[in-house]
Amino acid sequence: MFIKQIIIQGFKSYKDQTIIEPFSGQHNVIVGRNGAGKSNFFAAIRFVLSDAYTNMGREERQALLHEGSGAATMSAYVEIIFDNSDNRFPTGKDELVMRRTIGLKKDEYSLDRKTATKADVMSMLESAGFSRSNPYYIVPQGRITSLTNAKDHERLMLLKEVAGTRVYEQRRQESLKIISETETKRKNIEDLLVHIEQRLEELEEEKEELKLYQEHDRRRRCLEYTIYSRELKDVNTALEEMEEGHRQEIDGSNQQQKDFEEKETLLMALEQEINELKQHMELLLAEKRQLDHELESQVKAKAQIELRIKDHEENADLTAETKRKNQEEQKAIENEIQSKELELAQVIPDFQGYENEERQLREELGQVDLQRQTLYSKQGRSGQFESRAQRDDWIRKEMDEIQQSHNLQTSQAGLIENTLQTLRSQLKQVSEKIEAVRNQETLRKVESENLIAELVNIKAERDKLTDQRKELWREDAKLDSTLNNLREEHRKSERALSASMDKTTSAGLAAVARIAKTLNLEGVHGPLYELFDVDDQFDVAVNVAAGSSLFHIVVDTDQTATRVLEALNKEKAGRVTFMPLNRLNPKPAIYPEASDAIPMIEKLSFDPKFTKAFDQVFGRALICKTLEIAATYSRSYNLNGITLQGDQVDRKGALTGGYHDTRHSRLQSVKSIKSFNVKYQTATERCQTVKTEISSLDQRITGLLNKIQLIDVQRKLLLDKRETLALEFRSLTKDEAMLKESIDIKEKAYHNLAADLAILQAQLVALEEELKSEMAPALSAAEHRLLSDLVTRSDNLKERLSVLATERSKLGTRKDILEITLGSNLRPRLEELRNKIENSVMMSDDGLEKQRRNLASVLHSIQEIASRTKEIDEELEQTRKSVSEKESILEKHQAEQQEESRQMRKMQKNAERYVSRRNLLLRKKEDCTKNIRELGVLPEEAFEKYKNTTSEKLLKQIHKVNEELKKYSHVNKKAFEQYSNFTKQRDSLNQRKEELDASEAAIRELIQTLDQRKDEAIERTFKQVAKNFSEVFLRLVPAGRGRLIMQRKTDQRALNVDDDEEEDVDHASAIDNYSGIAIQVSFNSKMDEGLRMQQLSGGQKSLVALTLIFAIQQCDPAPFYLFDEIDANLDAAHRTAVAAMIHALSEQAQFITTTFRPEMLANADKFYGVTFQNKVSAVNAITKEEALEFVEQEQAR
Repeated sequence: MFIKQIIIQGFKSYKDQTIIEPFSGQHNVIVGRNGAGKSNFFAAIRFVLSDAYTNMGREERQALLHEGSGAATMSAYVEIIFDNSDNRFPTGKDELVMRRTIGLKKDEYSLDRKTATKADVMSMLESAGFSRSNPYYIVPQGRITSLTNAKDHERLMLLKEVAGTRVYEQRRQESLKIISETETKRKNIEDLLVHIEQRLEELEEEKEELKLYQEHDRRRRCLEYTIYSRELKDVNTALEEMEEGHRQEIDGSNQQQKDFEEKETLLMALEQEINELKQHMELLLAEKRQLDHELESQVKAKAQIELRIKDHEENADLTAETKRKNQEEQKAIENEIQSKELELAQVIPDFQGYENEERQLREELGQVDLQRQTLYSKQGRSGQFESRAQRDDWIRKEMDEIQQSHNLQTSQAGLIENTLQTLRSQLKQVSEKIEAVRNQETLRKVESENLIAELVNIKAERDKLTDQRKELWREDAKLDSTLNNLREEHRKSERALSASMDKTTSAGLAAVARIAKTLNLEGVHGPLYELFDVDDQFDVAVNVAAGSSLFHIVVDTDQTATRVLEALNKEKAGRVTFMPLNRLNPKPAIYPEASDAIPMIEKLSFDPKFTKAFDQVFGRALICKTLEIAATYSRSYNLNGITLQGDQVDRKGALTGGYHDTRHSRLQSVKSIKSFNVKYQTATERCQTVKTEISSLDQRITGLLNKIQLIDVQRKLLLDKRETLALEFRSLTKDEAMLKESIDIKEKAYHNLAADLAILQAQLVALEEELKSEMAPALSAAEHRLLSDLVTRSDNLKERLSVLATERSKLGTRKDILEITLGSNLRPRLEELRNKIENSVMMSDDGLEKQRRNLASVLHSIQEIASRTKEIDEELEQTRKSVSEKESILEKHQAEQQEESRQMRKMQKNAERYVSRRNLLLRKKEDCTKNIRELGVLPEEAFEKYKNTTSEKLLKQIHKVNEELKKYSHVNKKAFEQYSNFTKQRDSLNQRKEELDASEAAIRELIQTLDQRKDEAIERTFKQVAKNFSEVFLRLVPAGRGRLIMQRKTDQRALNVDDDEEEDVDHASAIDNYSGIAIQVSFNSKMDEGLRMQQLSGGQKSLVALTLIFAIQQCDPAPFYLFDEIDANLDAAHRTAVAAMIHALSEQAQFITTTFRPEMLANADKFYGVTFQNKVSAVNAITKEEALEFVEQEQAR
C-alpha cells in the first residue's frame, strides 16, 4: 500500500485544484525554493492523516483556507488516493480515496466518495498499520531539531508514547479518581451511620408514649369507621334505589326513544311518500294539460277534416254518380265495341268475298267484252281496210301501242307492288308499336295500382309511427319533469350533507371532484362516504365511529394526493384530508368472540381494494348492545365500543353520547344522494333512450314522407306517361288506319292494273291471231255464234255484277260505319272514360279517402286522449285521496310526536335532576370512602365491635376518645415508622460500605496490574528501540558505535555499561524510578566510551536524531514515510549514508522526501518540483536532471 495520488484545492497556498502526478511506490523526492509550498504540501497530508488538525475553531479553519487576490476561498479539500492492491485497507478495492473538506462552518471526511466520520478515517488508517502512538512516519521541519535539543526525560516521554503507555496512564488516572470518589463516599456513609445511631436511641424513648396514643387512636378509627361505613351504606342504598329507578326510566326512555325514532322514520317515509305522490300528481296534471292541449288540437283538426270531408262528399256525390255513369257507359261501350267488333269481324270476310267475286266477274266481263269488241272490230275492218297488208300494218301498229301500254302498266304494277310491300311493312311496324303501347299502358296501370297499394301501406305505417312518437313525446315530457324533481331533491340532500361539514371541507370536496375530472386522475376514488354501504340500523353507530373521516378523500398514492393538493393550493379552494392507500398501514385488531358485540367493519359493504382505508377508520370500532358491554370490551380489547344509539366508549376511557337526530344524519343524506343519483341516472338513461327513439321515429317518419313524396312523383310521372301513351296510341292508330287505307287503295289499283294487263294481253293475243288469219269480208258462223254467246254472257255478267256491287256496297257501307264508329267514336270514348275513372280513383285516394283516414286517425286519437284523460282523472282523484289520507295520518303522527317530544324533554329534565342528585350522592360516597381510606389499616375489631351500637353512642364515644387524644398531641406519631426506616437505612449503608471496600481493593489491584504492564511495555520498547538505534547508527556510521541508556532516579550519574548489562535491568523496579534516556555515541571507534549529546556537533546531533527516528520507525513500521528536509544539517558523507538507507528501506515502504541536497536525489525514483507564482503553489513532475539542476542552483545561491 502506498500513496498513489494527491489532489489539493483551496488549502493554504494551493488555491487552484492541484492534481499531482501519481507517486512511485518507493522513493519520491520533492524540491522547491523556500516559501514555495513544500511544507504546505506535507501539511496537507498531515491535515488528512494525523491528529495535527483536530478540534479547530472558525478562525483556525479560516487560517487553512487560501488567502490571496481575487474571489475569497470559502472551502478547501485535500484528497489522497491510496494504492490498495495488497488489500491493507479492508475495502476489497484496489484503491481507497480519502478526502477531508473544510469551510468556515464545516469539517467533513469521506471514504470512497461517501461521507464518513473522523473515527471511521482513523479506524481505517489503524487497520492499515498506522499507529496513533507512533506519529514518526511523518517528520516535518523542526522535528529533527527538537529531538536534537531534547532532554533525557523528554526522550523518556517519547519512549513512553511509542510504547503506548498513554492508555495505561489514562486508565490508571481513572482508577485513582474512582478510589478518591470511593473514599469520599465511605466517609459520607460513616457520618450518616453515626447520625442514624443517635436518632434510633431517641426513637426508642418515643415508642412508649406512641403505644398509648396508638391505642386511643385505634379506638377512634374504629368508631369513625363504623360511622363512615353506615353513611356509606346509606349512600349506596340510595344510589342503588336511584339507579334502579333511573334504569327503569332509561328502559322506558330507550323504548320511547326507539318508538320516537321509529315514528321519525315513519314520518320521513310518509313525507317522502306524500312528496312522491305530489310529484306524481304534478306529472299527471302536466300530462293532463298536455292531453287537453292535444285534445283541443285534435278537435280543431276533426272539425277541419269534417268540413273537408263534407266538401269532398258533396263533390263526391257528383263524382260518384259521374263515375257510376262513366262505368256504366264504359261497360255499355265495351259491350257495344265487342258487338261491333264481332259484327265487323263477320262483315269484313263477306265484304272481302264480295270484292273478290266482283273483281273476278269484272275480269271475266272484261274478257267477254274484249272478245266481243274484238269480233266487232274484226267485223268492221273489212270495210275499214282495203287490203290485208294494210290491215296487218294497222294491227301491228295497234299491237305495238298495246304492248307499250302493257309494259307501262306492268312497270306501274311493279311499283304498286313495291309500295304495297313497304306499306305492309310499315303497317306491321305500326301494329307492333301499337301492341307495345298497349303493353306499356297495361304495365303502367299495374305499376300505378302497386304504387297506390304501397302508398296506402306507407301512410298506415306513417300514422302508426306518428302515434308512437306522440306517446314518446308525452313520456319525454314526464321524464323532463321527473328529472327536474330529482335534481331539486338531489340539491336538497347535498345542501343537507354540506350543512353537516364546515365550508372549507365542502368547498374542498367539490374542488377535488372537479380537479380529478380536469386532470383525468384515475387514482382519486372520492370521499369515504361514497365508497361503502351499510344497513340503516347501523347508521348512527357508523356515523359516530367515522366522524369527520367520512369526508376524507381516498387516493391510490401520495403522489396523486400531492398533485391534487397543489391544484387546491393554486385555486385556494378549501381543505381536505387524503388517505393514500400506499401509505396506510393499520394494525390488525383482535375482536371478542361474543354474540353481544359485532365488529363494525363486518357490517360495511365496500370494494376490497379500499380495505386499508376502512381498517384505518373502522378497524377498532365494535358495535355493542349496551354501554356497559361497550365499556367492558373497550378496556379488554383496546377497542372503541359503540351502541346502536350512538353512545361511545373510547378505548382511552372517554365516554360520549346523547340524542342523535336521525333526520339530519350524514349517512342518510349520503344514501339519499346515492338513491337520487341512481334514480337520476336511470331517468337520464331512459330520457336519452326516449329521445333516441323519438329521433329514430323522426328519421323513419321523414323517410316515409320522402317515400310518399317519391310515390306521388312516380304516380304523376305515370299520369304523364299515360297521356304520352294515349297520344302515341292515337297517333299510331291513325297511322295504322291511313296505312290500311293506302294498302286498300294500292291493292285496288294493283288489281285494276292486273285486270287491264290481262285485257291488253288478250288484245295482243287476239290481234296476233287476227294477224295470222286471212282478211275476210264478214264474220264466220262460228264467230257469229261466239259473238251471240258473248253478248249473252256479258249481259248475264253485268246483271250478276250489278247485284254483287249492290251487296258489296251495302257491306262496304256497313263496314265503314262500323270502323268509323269503333275508331272515331267508341274506342276514343272508351279511352276517355277509362282516364276519367282512373283520375277519379286517384282523386278519391288523394281526397276523400285520405280525409276519411285522417278523420279516423283523429277520432282514434281523441278516443285515446279521452280514455287517458279519464284514467288520469281517476288516478288524480285516487292520488288526492291518498295524499289527503297520508297527510291526515302525518298530522296525527306529528301531533303524537310533539307530545312524545315534550315527554322526552320532561324525561331529560328528570335525567338532569337525577344526574345532579347522583353526583351529590357520589361526592358524599367519595367523601365517606376517602375518610375510610384515610383511617388507614383497621384492626379486626373495627368491623364487629361497634356493629350494634347506636349512632348517638358512637358520637359520644368519639368525643371522649378525641379528648383523650389531645393529651398526646406532642407525640411523634411516626416513631415506629421512622425507627423502621432508620434501621433499614443503617443496614443498607453498611452493605454499601462493604461494596465500596471491595471495589477499592479491586481497583488497587487493577492499578498494580497496569503499572506492571506499563513497566513491561516501556522496557520492551526500550530494548527494541535501543537495539534498532545501535543497528541504524552502525549502518549510518560504519566506523562508530551508538547506544541508548536508561537512567534511574536512584542513580543520576551516567552509567557506562555494556548492552548485555543493560538487558539485566531490574524489572521489579517501578516506572517512576526511570528519570530519562541518555544517548552515547562514538563516530570513530567502537571501543571508546563515546560522547553524550551535549558533546556532539550540530551535524552529529542531527544524525543521532535521525538514527533515533529510524529506530523508532523500525519498532512500528508504517506503509509510507514523509520526511521534510531531514538532511538539512548533515554533512555530505552522512547525507549519502542517509540517502542510501532510505533507498534500501524504500523496498518495503514508500518514502516522500524534500531536500536541497543532491545526495537524496541520487537513488530516488520520481521527482517533483514545487513552484510559487502569484501567491499560488503548484506541484509538477520533473526529471532527475531538472531536480539536480535546481539543487545546484540553490547551492550556488
